[in-house]
Amino acid sequence: MTAAGPLAGVLVVALEQAVSAPMCTRTLADFGARVIKVENPVGGDFARHYDDVVAGQAAHFVWVNRGKESVTLDLKSERGIQILHELLARADALVSNLAPGATARLGLTPAELAERYPRLIALEIDGFGAGGPLSHKRAYDLLVQAESGVCAVTGREGEPAKPGPAVADVTTGLYAALSILATLCGRYRETGPAGGAISLSLFDTMAEMMGYHLNYTRHSGVEQQPLGMSSPAVAPYGAYATGDGQTVVLGTTNDREWQRLARDILGRPELAEEARFRTNSDRVRHRGDLDEAIGSWCAGHTLAEVQKAADDAGIGNSRYNTTTDVIGHPQLSARDRWREIDSPGGPIPALLPPAVVTGFEPPMGAVPGLGEHTDAVLRELGRTAAEIADLRAAAVIGPAYGAGSADRSRS
Repeated sequence: MTAAGPLAGVLVVALEQAVSAPMCTRTLADFGARVIKVENPVGGDFARHYDDVVAGQAAHFVWVNRGKESVTLDLKSERGIQILHELLARADALVSNLAPGATARLGLTPAELAERYPRLIALEIDGFGAGGPLSHKRAYDLLVQAESGVCAVTGREGEPAKPGPAVADVTTGLYAALSILATLCGRYRETGPAGGAISLSLFDTMAEMMGYHLNYTRHSGVEQQPLGMSSPAVAPYGAYATGDGQTVVLGTTNDREWQRLARDILGRPELAEEARFRTNSDRVRHRGDLDEAIGSWCAGHTLAEVQKAADDAGIGNSRYNTTTDVIGHPQLSARDRWREIDSPGGPIPALLPPAVVTGFEPPMGAVPGLGEHTDAVLRELGRTAAEIADLRAAAVIGPAYGAGSADRSRS
């Protein structure tokens, strides 16, 4: 395995909270970038304090912050801003997702950054994008999912739901990482600008994720209703109870698969020949009849029997799993997808990032304690021990990191 990743030598400075920007920078760190996370000396990233279930640390925080360095800076102080600018002078990218107007108040507008650091990629994530009636509003994952229609197509009719994962935060964070990578690619190939401003909003990302539903409703005039674990676009496609108290999920994506499901699994050739089930559009219109036939057959067989029959017929299928089931999932363990990483609370398990890159083992760095790397980074910037002590005495930086002193990440 190579020691360095594809982004080795890339420096990212992060002014981030919660999930969206941290997911972006963790993704970059997974590919070898160095990420310096600048945090408020008092409390740091508020996601540190959502809960304390992971060895005294918050589950959200340890998930999206491994492999970073934490530096505490009071950005309301002149000297804190000066140190931030020293970091930006060395950085390839700045990633932020602070409250509306916060970066402008810090003198970090796109125009100001472009003039001072023409090679800096300055990416900012906000809730609703600039120039609209909602631009001033705070935006959290649930709020954006509701505003963008995601909740209206999730759950069941009359019972809208938020998807469990923070899909607005996560997808926006991944789009942000992709945008930085594209800009870096253009820089190195000399086909694009070396730096510049990139803006992303959670709302625009979720509008993109709603592409199928928006197209369908715009051109049909029909508001599709949520169907739980089914799909409004395809039938049969859903979850069915088995005779041994399990739930199997069966899916077809074309007419040939439906023919095999009806003939080879259900043993119902007459269903395969019925005109009302001939095409997918026909089957969607008669979804209830199909679900009744498939559900009746599944109820008379065990999960293992249903899945074997589906595998033999070449029909997509899976088992409905709980979170606990996934933790012990044999597909993860057989493929060695779990690693142990360090954290202020001790070693904890973490999943490898999804991309498997030949010749590269993701670094899987430690989860940083609040301000853990402040002194080391300041020494890199040329500060002496006396100067660091003076900054600490003036509360420009947080207390010295260490046992029993400054690690407020678990306070």
